[in-house]
Amino acid sequence: MEKIPVAKLKKIKLLATDVDGVLTDGSAYYSGDGIELKKFSIRDGMGMTLLRKAGYKIAIITTENTKIAEKRASVLKITDLYQGVIDKTEAIEDLLKKYHLTWDEVAYIGDDVNDLPVLEKAGFAVVPKDGQAVNKKIAHYVTGAEGGRGCVREVCDLLLDLHWKGTAIKDLWLKQ
Repeated sequence: MEKIPVAKLKKIKLLATDVDGVLTDGSAYYSGDGIELKKFSIRDGMGMTLLRKAGYKIAIITTENTKIAEKRASVLKITDLYQGVIDKTEAIEDLLKKYHLTWDEVAYIGDDVNDLPVLEKAGFAVVPKDGQAVNKKIAHYVTGAEGGRGCVREVCDLLLDLHWKGTAIKDLWLKQ
């Protein structure tokens, strides 16, 4: 089992995540008409919703520019969506200014080389179980779950467990 750096977790106020390979399994499906589809974990979405209700800031940052990411962010009521971003540190810097935060207060989940610059700076750098080896080498935490299969929920639960133990989590869910 991965050792959990509780001291780092306690500082976190913002969770930012990549899309492909983190919120999805990294696969893209195409219909006969050329329509792209992606599968998202409902459990990951619940975790992000609970974190948002608990007062954490949530952001999605992706190099792609798709209606799919826009729709997922909308469903989860995530207003900080950055698409078409090559240097993801710029998006995080924007969020740090917007919310008056520091890098130590950022948890970031990224699976591939385009996430390395953010993972190197984040207060809590997380890589999914099936993320790239180079990312895992600098991660503070590697999830037991794969991308698109609960890795985001695992991180959300680590953060939520700091304040919302056991059945108290239902009170958070019912919170408007």
